[in-house]
Amino acid sequence: MTDPYRIIEAPAAAPERPGGLLRPLLWLVLFISAAINAVLSSVIDNPWIGSVFGLAAVLCAAALIVHHRRNR
Repeated sequence: MTDPYRIIEAPAAAPERPGGLLRPLLWLVLFISAAINAVLSSVIDNPWIGSVFGLAAVLCAAALIVHHRRNR
């Protein structure tokens, strides 16, 4: 039975999550690069090698923040 007082119709299907596979992939790269950064920073004396993975972690975190702000 329809409601004569309802102004709008109910949506047919729930909207899909924006981003699809991008967000889980960014989280995966963030965790892996942060772990590799922590291991290499403590094991190897060369700071440049660990810094590359630290930079990758920072860039993934920034991309996740931008993705969240655009799709909320």
